[in-house]
Amino acid sequence: MSYYQPQQQQQQQQQTPQPQQDVVSGDQYRYALTNFRIAHEKVEQQRKQLEEQERQVAQLRSRIALLEGGSNPSMVGQNGNTVDDFSIKNSASQLDKLINRWAADVIRAPPASLRDLSTAILNDVVSGLEISQVEATPMQVQSYLRHAMAETISEGIINCLIVTNSTEANIQLTRIHEHIFARDPTVACVWRRQTFSAAVDTCTPDMSLSILYEQVPELMKVLNGKIPASGGMSLLEAAYAFSRMLHGSGSGSNDAFYRAFVPELGSTLYPRQIELVKRCLKSERGEPDRVGATIFPGLVKVSRTATGPGAGETIQTVVRRAQVICECAMGSSSVPPMPFDGGMRGGMPEPHSSHTPESMDGQQPAYF
Repeated sequence: MSYYQPQQQQQQQQQTPQPQQDVVSGDQYRYALTNFRIAHEKVEQQRKQLEEQERQVAQLRSRIALLEGGSNPSMVGQNGNTVDDFSIKNSASQLDKLINRWAADVIRAPPASLRDLSTAILNDVVSGLEISQVEATPMQVQSYLRHAMAETISEGIINCLIVTNSTEANIQLTRIHEHIFARDPTVACVWRRQTFSAAVDTCTPDMSLSILYEQVPELMKVLNGKIPASGGMSLLEAAYAFSRMLHGSGSGSNDAFYRAFVPELGSTLYPRQIELVKRCLKSERGEPDRVGATIFPGLVKVSRTATGPGAGETIQTVVRRAQVICECAMGSSSVPPMPFDGGMRGGMPEPHSSHTPESMDGQQPAYF
């Protein structure tokens, strides 16, 4: 048995067929490789063509949305959404801090005496005031500086559509927008966004000086013609970026636009329009108090009713109340009251207007 088993195993191994290897010729291999490379190049070319088509379709859709009054894709938030009221409030707070730092820097190293600074500011923002009646403490002058800058930004930038480097052209464009808005707010919205899509990217130094000398000429003389800046950034440049966001971005209402207002020095404190940044003891005791200084302008959203009994009526809704310091918090002598004209600069509604939100109907001004 042991003799025959190795022979049987050897015969079985010889009968088992050996596996054959798949071998192709070099010509066949090169032919297959060439075809694969050509197919890959065609797929990549088709992929690029599809991407280009998608890009063109996206541009066409954004263009159609812009013409129909939709949001401008160049004026969106960092997360890709249109700018809403909450984003506006955040941007306004950043600009407010920049103005405050600039005013503090001026007080820390004043170009002239505090008395001269106070006199120049009050001559610019109040007409017919006896300057000797007003003190010039550091806190008071710093607040006046912020008030002067608030009026400059409100009247010179936000309420005037800055589209070109020409003051006359910007004034004419602002008037055109007002006429269009009075007839059709939706058309005005489309016109405004189309216009701001071609607006200048920055506010040039010459344009900034023109606005400053128009709004606060006496203060600019004391500042030796130096453009207000903080941390190497021009305040008017930051204000212009803020204005472009307001006028060129999309909002929840396509037929609305924004305006700024500044409560005047010595005007009455109206809770619907202001927000106190410091505690007002007189208001807490139920005593009347007045505006000591406006440190940042308020913002209203202007729209018009399309239907109903009040069709065509202009509605102004407060988006951000003006930031104000009262006279008692400033600890200064009172500015003589001005003749009543609403107490506002910038087209704010009357104090008892029903157009302001009901949430602002409190009897005392709100605090920060």
